[in-house]
Formats: sequence, C-alpha cells, structure tokens
Amino acid sequence: MGVTGHVTDAEPRLAEIDRLVNSHTLHGSESLCKLLRYLADQAIRHPGVALKEYQIATEVFGRPSDFDPQLDSLVRVQAGRLRSKISEYYSSEGTDDPIVVELPKGTYALAFHPATASTKTIVREMHEKEEEKGTSQSIRSSRAVLILSILLTIAVISIAALLAGRITGNGSPKVDESAPAAYRVFWHSFIAGPDAPWVIFSNGAFIGRPETGLRYFNPARDSRDAISDHYTGVGEVLAVYDLNQVFAQLRRQIRVKRGSLFSLDDAQNNNLIFVGSPAENLSLLDIPSTHHFVFQRATSGPRKGDLAIVNVDPRPDEPKMFFASPSGTPLIEDYAIVGLVPGMNSARSVLILAGTTTIGTQAAAEFVCRQDSLQQLLLRLSVSDNGEMKPFEAVLHVKVARGVPVGTQLVALREVAR
Repeated sequence: MGVTGHVTDAEPRLAEIDRLVNSHTLHGSESLCKLLRYLADQAIRHPGVALKEYQIATEVFGRPSDFDPQLDSLVRVQAGRLRSKISEYYSSEGTDDPIVVELPKGTYALAFHPATASTKTIVREMHEKEEEKGTSQSIRSSRAVLILSILLTIAVISIAALLAGRITGNGSPKVDESAPAAYRVFWHSFIAGPDAPWVIFSNGAFIGRPETGLRYFNPARDSRDAISDHYTGVGEVLAVYDLNQVFAQLRRQIRVKRGSLFSLDDAQNNNLIFVGSPAENLSLLDIPSTHHFVFQRATSGPRKGDLAIVNVDPRPDEPKMFFASPSGTPLIEDYAIVGLVPGMNSARSVLILAGTTTIGTQAAAEFVCRQDSLQQLLLRLSVSDNGEMKPFEAVLHVKVARGVPVGTQLVALREVAR
C-alpha cells in the first residue's frame, strides 16, 4: 500500500476494472467502458501525470485535431456520467469488492483504494448524495452569490460570539441524530473525548487604528506596547462559523480563542484546531506543526518576500513552492494547508487550516466542513475498519473570484506516522 493508501499492484487494479466493465451497472454503456479502460491504463502506466480534455477527446472519442474543450463539453459530460455509474456500482453490485475505483471531481486521474468498511460507507453516501444532485448543485452554485449577501450578518454573529469567549452548537437548527459518515470519521479524534476542542484563530499584530490606518507591526521601528492584536481576517471569521456548524451536527461544541491568548497548557491538555497561517497565527510556531508542507517567505526571485507553501520533498509532478496571486494584483488563486498532526500530548490531535491569504484559510475550513470534499479526501487516506485515520498533510489549490473561494482542488497529499 502506498503512502496515500492506494493499491500499488497493476493486476488487481485491472481485475477490478474488468468487474466494473462487465457489471450490470455499466452494461450497454460502451462509451463509458471505453473511457474507464483508457483512464485505468493511463493511471497504471503513467501515475501522477495529469490528463487533458483534448487528449481524451481525440484518443478515446475520436474527435478531430481541432477539438476545443471550451466549445465542446463532451469529455466533462462523459466523465460526470462515469463518476455517477462508479458510485452506483459500489453502492450495489460492488459492495464486496476488495478495491474501490474513484474518479475524483475536478480531475481525470483514476484512483484505486483498498476497500474497508469505512470506505464502503463513504462511497454509499456519495451515491446517495449523487441522487440528490439537482438540489445540491443548485445550493453550491448559489453559494458564492449568497455568501456575499450574508457576509455581514455572519461576521456580526460570529464576532459577537468570539467576544463572549466561545461558540456552541446550542443555537443551531435541529439536525438528524446520525451525522454523515464522513464527518464522524474525519472529526472522530475531536469529538471522542469529554472536552470540546479549542479553535485558535489568527490575529495579526497591527499598529494603528482603522480610522487612521493600520499596518503590520515592525519590530525594527515599533514598540510592542503599541500592538493591536484584536483583528482577524474575513476568512478566519467564516472558518469559525463553518466549524461551529459541523460540530452542531455532531452534537458537540467548540471553544474559541484568539492566537495571542493561546498558552502551552492549552496545547498539552486539549485537541486544537488552528485557523490561519503562522505568519499571523504565531501560536503555530510553538507547537508541533506540518513537516512536508510548511509556510515560508521567498528569499529570492521575483516573488521575494511573498508568503508561500514550501513542498519539502516534492514528487516528480509537484512544484517546489506554491504561491498565491502576486502581491498588487487581483487575488484569483491561493493555496492552503490542511494538516492533521499529533499534538504535544500524543493523546491529542492538532488540525491546521491555513492559507497564504485569509481567503485560502476560509477555503481550507470549507474543505473539511463539506461532506462531498471530505468524502473525496477520506477515499485517498488510510482509514481502518473501525474508522481511525492516520495523520496527514495536504495542499489545496483555491480559485478565487471577487474575494470568495469558488473552487478547491487537492493537489498534494502525504500521510505521516503518529
């Protein structure tokens, strides 16, 4: 088994593809079977190589050399149909198969996972959610618009709760007693204990006041006595809101504290969720953090001084550094880290949700607070039959439009030893 839990032998993978192709679910779907075999062959022969729509259109569906994916959605439509059929297969005929095949959204790279009880539960829920696609797609497509209109309301509610010192799920709407399996698996270590986890949000050190101008604290010329440490970003506020909503579904509470009030006693005795990068959430500098993907400022080159995510041990198809849009230009993309690492006390867990900007931080929180993205993540992780999950570090690529994250894709992943 590889580091991300993928099956590594070609023979069992091909046997699983044969089972899919010969299944009742795909019976009569010649074009989908052809696409499935092609994607499987590419995944086995050229792992980690990204497939392009043009390549699939011309080599699988016989489109001419002037094929334009911007004008013809054939590949996207067929991939969506295949994705639905695969989910349907594993919720019915393929429940006892030793391997689960997945076509993650946003990519044409087929993935193979060893089947566990947790994996099968997640796949079943993915299929059930696919059946409600019309409603869920409408909700997702309107999210970017709605979030702009409700931003002020959310911020006021969340900040008021922050000032009170904590947020609980007591005022949240009633939900079903049984939370989605993806939530129960991913958040297991944070809800298993008797104490609510601490959510530590970043609050950068600023000098000045909003009405006269704010800037970051400069130790070379500013007195520490002049620091104002009670500001945070929009992304951090919305991240806390999303976390509160998830824990309400899990019938649990969270406790909230700003980074400047965090202590090592908190780290020793509690599960922790850090919201924001160590550039502003300085508490992350004092505790165990990520090792494969780390935040650093570029020391040379055209992006000198800009905050980046450094890929410490890049794989052949991965970049050494992940940068957001250049400073001084509209923010259209960002990168974020989602890291689940052991705490200072080995019995505790630390979750890090941090972007190079506040929008990336918001996207990281949304990623672990949405059922569909959590399901995709869990299928790429090693999850035992009893639902235990290994620590991991992941990098997300975030598309941004008008200050709102509108698309998030998992681009790098490492599992780590506890």
